[in-house]
Amino acid sequence: MTRDDRSGVTRDDVGREYHRAVRALGERGRFGIQLGLGRTRALLAALGNPERTFRGALIAGTNGKGSVLALTSSALRAAGLRVGETPKPHLVSYRERLQVDGRPIDPATFTRLVGEVLRAADRVPARLGPPTEFELLTAAIFRWFAELDLDVAIVEVGLGGRLDATHAWDGGVAVVTNVALDHMDRLGSTIPAIAREKAAIIERGDLAVTGATGDALAVVRRRARRLAVPLTEVPPAPLLGWDRDGIEVELPRLGRTRVGLRGRHQAANVAVADATLDALETAGIARVPADARRRGYAEARWPGRLELRPVHGRDVLLDGAHNPAGAATLAEALDDLRPFLSGGAGRPQPALTLVMGAMADKDVDGIVAALAGAAALGGARVIATHVDLPRALAAAALADRWRTLVPGTAVEVVDDVGAALDRALGTGSGPIVVAGSLYLVGEARRRWLPDPLLTDPEDAPA
Repeated sequence: MTRDDRSGVTRDDVGREYHRAVRALGERGRFGIQLGLGRTRALLAALGNPERTFRGALIAGTNGKGSVLALTSSALRAAGLRVGETPKPHLVSYRERLQVDGRPIDPATFTRLVGEVLRAADRVPARLGPPTEFELLTAAIFRWFAELDLDVAIVEVGLGGRLDATHAWDGGVAVVTNVALDHMDRLGSTIPAIAREKAAIIERGDLAVTGATGDALAVVRRRARRLAVPLTEVPPAPLLGWDRDGIEVELPRLGRTRVGLRGRHQAANVAVADATLDALETAGIARVPADARRRGYAEARWPGRLELRPVHGRDVLLDGAHNPAGAATLAEALDDLRPFLSGGAGRPQPALTLVMGAMADKDVDGIVAALAGAAALGGARVIATHVDLPRALAAAALADRWRTLVPGTAVEVVDDVGAALDRALGTGSGPIVVAGSLYLVGEARRRWLPDPLLTDPEDAPA
């Protein structure tokens, strides 16, 4: 046991209290997702309405929210601004969900904030029901942002928009990246219905940005027009090329621009990010000059999303790809990246190894079929594994789906995730792809790419 002589607090104390706070939030998860703003607004009122003290952009959309957040925040930081960010979900530590200037909150501050928010939750009227895990976390984020005198906040919506806890905040700029069929049990069964939920984050007095198209764009336009909100409609930036470390696009006023995120789809996301920065400037919230935008876009990183890193001399590509659309994006990116990966220029090229885990409630067949569409995965070795979560699909069942849908695939079952990752590194010489679940990607990052900032204190025995 080590003691901090100045405070009298031991490391065991810090670890114990931090993990107690994480468990307390997790226990609220038993209430599930309960869309509605009443509890969040009451909770924020009990905390003194911290959300009223800072401005920024609220980002909704089916896909691309995290990428737009990463690109926008990186450019703002490059301009020397202090930026609060809310990336989600976390991969390694719960603290990843609360960041300022690209750095996660420290364990002691996180613990304090959770305690304050839980005490405030006791003052929420019983008729509203108990605040959920995400509502408590949102309140903690806003409380922290209010303490830090931020220049700007970039906040990602959790689910939908209209009734999501983050919508208790109106930062002045509302962004809807795009709209597709997703979470239909909660948001509606059609594109227009889902678009209405997401477009509802646009409030009177805002500036709005969207990359939506078709029926979804029509809904966003109607919402903006009804509230007299200026709306910027953004097409994808022209894609000029790519290599192993990102893409190049053509942006208005910037010209040829480097983007440090991989995948053709980032051409749409960087266009939305650039328009978001324009809106922040017009709103008088933050100004990012051209040189800072170029630098920020080039330096942007989004862990676990087409993240390419060297591990023990092998190229490793980490990507959640936990739904068919994400898997199709990964498949396309694999074919684009294959010439730039280790062994890509040689003949014959060494086969890739895919380590895959999946949740049982996902469209696993759709994910497998989409991945199998990548020419780069032809002849690949697949290691099916099981993420240690109740929702996870058994490794043997996942292997059966591969054998059924893609006959002739060499599939190996390794139940333990750590053993599966070791197996991938220990055999073959080609690149390794880890995909199918962000939980799996998080475990790979924890083992292969340890980050001191994300190392949580140990949970000491009580």
